[in-house]
Amino acid sequence: MSAQTLSEMIAASFRELHEGSIVKGRILEIKPQVVLVDIGYKSEGAIPSNEFEDEDIQVGDEIEVLLEKLENDEGMVVLSKEKAAYKQNWEKIAMVFRDGGLVKGKVKSVVKGGLMVNVGVEAFLPGSQIDIIPPKDLNEYVGKVFEFKIVKINDDRKNIVLSRREVIEAERAEQRQKFLDGVTPGDKVIGVVKNITDFGVFVDLNGMDGLLHITDMSWGRLNHPTELVGIGQRLEVQILEVNREKERVSLGLKQLQNNPWENIEGRYPLGQNVRGKVTKLVAYGAFCEIEEGVEGLIHVSELSWTKRIARPSDVLTVGQEINAVVLGINKDERKISLGVRQLDTNPWDDIDVRYPIGTQITRPVRNLTAYGAFVELEEGIDGMIHVSDLSWTRKINHPSEMLKKGQEVEATVLGIDKANQRISLGMKQLDTDPWSIIDTRFKVGDVVKGKVAKIASFGAFIELEGDIDGLVHISQLSEDHVAKVKDIINVGDEVEARVIKVDKVERRIGLSVKAMNYSEADIQKESQAFEALRPSTDLVGLEQAFKFASEEWRPGE
Repeated sequence: MSAQTLSEMIAASFRELHEGSIVKGRILEIKPQVVLVDIGYKSEGAIPSNEFEDEDIQVGDEIEVLLEKLENDEGMVVLSKEKAAYKQNWEKIAMVFRDGGLVKGKVKSVVKGGLMVNVGVEAFLPGSQIDIIPPKDLNEYVGKVFEFKIVKINDDRKNIVLSRREVIEAERAEQRQKFLDGVTPGDKVIGVVKNITDFGVFVDLNGMDGLLHITDMSWGRLNHPTELVGIGQRLEVQILEVNREKERVSLGLKQLQNNPWENIEGRYPLGQNVRGKVTKLVAYGAFCEIEEGVEGLIHVSELSWTKRIARPSDVLTVGQEINAVVLGINKDERKISLGVRQLDTNPWDDIDVRYPIGTQITRPVRNLTAYGAFVELEEGIDGMIHVSDLSWTRKINHPSEMLKKGQEVEATVLGIDKANQRISLGMKQLDTDPWSIIDTRFKVGDVVKGKVAKIASFGAFIELEGDIDGLVHISQLSEDHVAKVKDIINVGDEVEARVIKVDKVERRIGLSVKAMNYSEADIQKESQAFEALRPSTDLVGLEQAFKFASEEWRPGE
């Protein structure tokens, strides 16, 4: 070969070598620190040994390198194996990005906001794009290899942003469609508990999320799904409903077990004694589980025949085992009514045997109301003395005028109403009615003395001997016109008067102060005048008149 030809060849070779291009070279020598490579130039290039750490190389191997400089200060060719690989990889990455494909990469390290990944070149994986559910510990991903989607690439800055989440979501979408196409209601499937809420559990069915509602988890009472399942737990469930348009699947767990309500009437006939455990206490009663999945309600009114139970929690506790009686069953609504008091005899059944009418008792006053006094006959059973049955003679507005709580009183049984569980008592019936013999004690014309007990607009009531009240009408106070009763007499004043009327039927005695010196004939006239007042709205029987009295006085007050 002529010198001219050789120089031409060398010149041609030099023309092909451009800085920044990737060229082929042959390994000449492998030293501890550098590897010498011949690229067909006048001098060889040196590449640091660490660029070949993961490769098994030998002298004579052909490799691709990046020609950084044809000649440095020392006259050496500057080459890089890593930069050649980086450039080639970047071009591959750019092509994958354009085609919308996936790229494999190994997670190198945790950085602020996410992970750094080696996909041939360094790329960033944001924390939000690692998985569908953001992971708690990013370190668990370091060193692992995954497939990624390239979501952003910047040629100038050489930045790449990846997403693993989009890859997972795409896979799940495909799996979801496949699942929806192949599943039908009634199928049994295996899933993993993914999320738990107050209303139910979301189960991952290999890419498809199904909802297991709390009401479909157990036939029994379940306050919260966590009482039955935990995150990550594998479950066999039944497909209840499939909505392919909305991509929703409803699941059931209890449907895989026998329905305990199926033959409920046969197992628990009315009147049967049962034993169960108190599961919940509410204001109106207690729920009691009599077998797994079957609860009955004991209403607060069914706890005792006689005890006054304000709240079930006063006598029962959650977890307590109790006996009860089946009172009613509604299979459609899955409700059972239970009673505890039915285990004992109803004390009202033979109340008339224990307290026949006419029986005299001495018992304590339990409570006072505007219309009467409740007297405790025995625990939980009261009799009531109506305000009108306290006294024959005194006109009582409120029982507290005669009685107080805890006071022992004597009374007699007047009547019994078993159906409504009521007993009527009377105090005045222990004595003879003084009005029945009133005409033997008071006669028209008699002079009587007493104190003013009450004052009304139409007159004054005078307390006479024997706890009998008489009425002095305003017209009987003076010969002169009287505008107000208080202008003449006041409560507590001692008064002397004449009897002008004794009315046994109306239970009233008419008195006159002005008639103290009248003759028998004049007394009769006043008696007729008093009688004429009867139809008037100003004067009614003492029972009514006392309701309008504004003041009263009693001995000892």
